[in-house]
Amino acid sequence: MDGSAPRDLILLADDEGNSVAVNVLGREPRWAAGLGAEIVVRTPFVSGRTNLMLSTSKLERWAAALDKLDAGEDVVWMEWGRGPSISVQLTGERDCPEVVVEDESRSMVTVRVPVDLPDDWIADHRRRLHRVMAHWVPMLSA
Repeated sequence: MDGSAPRDLILLADDEGNSVAVNVLGREPRWAAGLGAEIVVRTPFVSGRTNLMLSTSKLERWAAALDKLDAGEDVVWMEWGRGPSISVQLTGERDCPEVVVEDESRSMVTVRVPVDLPDDWIADHRRRLHRVMAHWVPMLSA
């Protein structure tokens, strides 16, 4: 690692050009206990982004979601918060995982992205989460 602040919390992507990412933008100036972030969706057909705020508890819930995914369960992350949610369905309609980004509170748009993920994607995302939490969480005040 080069010492820079970790930005890539989630990167679910395949060789077909489909991806859903959650990028940490930095400390949220309007909320001392939060991080500014964005969800970025890219496909050959549709692309978009939406902002969100991350708290320590949301990062901890992402860790719990990764545990459920590792156990073979589908998950919804950030389902009860204001703002967008991300669902990961391990077996989608196209025989590969699907990521569903839902932004009911702002844009009222839902995007379903099939993503053919590599075998080690959960371990990779646990490493990403660990790096993000180790760097950013100590800077946040409760």
